[in-house]
Amino acid sequence: MTPTDSLLVQLLATMPLEMTQREIFEHIFDDPLLASSFVVNIALAGFTILAIVYLGRNLTDPRVKLIAISTMLISVVSISSYTGLTSGLTLSFIEMPSGHPRAGEEVLTMWGRYLTWTFSTPFILLSLGLIAGSNWTKIFTSIAFTIAMCVTGLAAALTTSSLLMRWWWFVISSLFFLVIVYIIFAEWTSDAAATGTSDIFNTLKWLTVIGWFGYPILWALGVEGFALLEVGLTSWGYSILDIITKYIVTLLIMLYLVKEGEAITGGIRYGSTRPGSDAAPADD
Repeated sequence: MTPTDSLLVQLLATMPLEMTQREIFEHIFDDPLLASSFVVNIALAGFTILAIVYLGRNLTDPRVKLIAISTMLISVVSISSYTGLTSGLTLSFIEMPSGHPRAGEEVLTMWGRYLTWTFSTPFILLSLGLIAGSNWTKIFTSIAFTIAMCVTGLAAALTTSSLLMRWWWFVISSLFFLVIVYIIFAEWTSDAAATGTSDIFNTLKWLTVIGWFGYPILWALGVEGFALLEVGLTSWGYSILDIITKYIVTLLIMLYLVKEGEAITGGIRYGSTRPGSDAAPADD
């Protein structure tokens, strides 16, 4: 063996090996707080899916059924994503950049949560937009910005080259979020008043927006930001917000559809699906 080969062997021997999926799985269940934050959500997502199937069994109007299916897909995404987190498939240890409170340390990053939000928040906004009686332009805009918000949030979590770049991604993601807040409060609130669904929409609006403000706050306080909260507490914080903004919101929507679904189908401007209505929804 040449001196160069010997040096290479020594360097390889001192390099930390990336944790296997099995090791990450064991790490999760060595931390009861972290593991329970995943498992509880799997159970709640499954329960919510069954509740939607039961509550929506007699729905007939296509628009109402579209909202019901949209709410179900929120939990379908969640149960899949939380299973990925629980199995260790969508978790990684990454080294924090210089300047971070835990610089040089490898910390657990739950990047699978960003997959959850990327695929579930569009269905939340689709449901809210349809309940408000909004048009497809506003609904599409909100969905486009929520995907951008989640993807740039993922970039903030995974960037290790520079602390400044992590926070810059965070700022971009937050700006996209504010666009969504504007649509919900300025546009859809007015649409809901015209449609006659302000009662349920205002409840859903506040639960959703207040809950969504909690995510960037947790990001900043958790290990990805200032590292004031440990991973288990951060994960439970995210899980509680998911419970509020996904499962509770979903069940409130379904109960409304069952009791007062006719309010959503009424009104020519808002895409009535009643027999005899041949008017198309407005585009602006």
